[in-house]
Amino acid sequence: MMEADGITKRILHVGTGELPDFMDGTKATFHYRTMRSNEERTVIDDSRSRGKPMELIIGKKFKLPVWEAIVVSMRQGEVAEFLCDTKHVLVYPMVSKSLRNIAVGKDPLEGQRHCCGIAQLHEHHSLGHCDLDELQKDPQPLIFLIEMLKVEEPGSYRQEAWAMTDEEKLEAVPLIHEEGNQLYKEGKVKEACKRYHDAIACLKNLQVKEKPGDENWMRLDQMITPLLLNYCQCKMLTEEYYEVIEHCTSIISKYNGNAPL
Repeated sequence: MMEADGITKRILHVGTGELPDFMDGTKATFHYRTMRSNEERTVIDDSRSRGKPMELIIGKKFKLPVWEAIVVSMRQGEVAEFLCDTKHVLVYPMVSKSLRNIAVGKDPLEGQRHCCGIAQLHEHHSLGHCDLDELQKDPQPLIFLIEMLKVEEPGSYRQEAWAMTDEEKLEAVPLIHEEGNQLYKEGKVKEACKRYHDAIACLKNLQVKEKPGDENWMRLDQMITPLLLNYCQCKMLTEEYYEVIEHCTSIISKYNGNAPL
């Protein structure tokens, strides 16, 4: 049992090796289960049920700082449970919504405005999930069950788009776009679609920080359009027509029938 400021840790399975340095840029890959601290230990989120673990880059100012605080206390292969005071988890509903969006291929910033997490909690009436709305209205301590799968040093892994700085996102977009084009030429349509989606997500993440209609917002919007058309071409081939109609109608409306190609 270990205790810190508002955080109580209980090790369930000891990990292997020495405790990593966790210098800035280190990537921690772990499965997590988030539970209420009630008698039933009601599960809110479980990464295993979504089939993909969480990847956290140390020093990137993740919106839930307590996760960085707890993972840097873990060895690879370790399983531990953390009880975190309410003050550490006030923004969890917003973070959970973003993670749920990512899990189903949506923009993690969907429905968010350019403001801090606390302000978003007050501005939005609903997060679109009943359990998160309830937690938002009644903040309480949460339990995180963490299984540390892998710890990678800076420079030894490919960085996910969501973990990049704004400058890194802008530099990465042409490279991701080209990767998508190459995959499409090789007939790997679903993989190409994923890369186009990743590039679009990078640009939308940047765009949400700009004022709609401003020069930078318009420049990013014009960069999104060809990517979106590539994305729609992939969706056509996988026969997902409703999404194609929705996006293409939006583009035609936006450019009055003169969309840039």
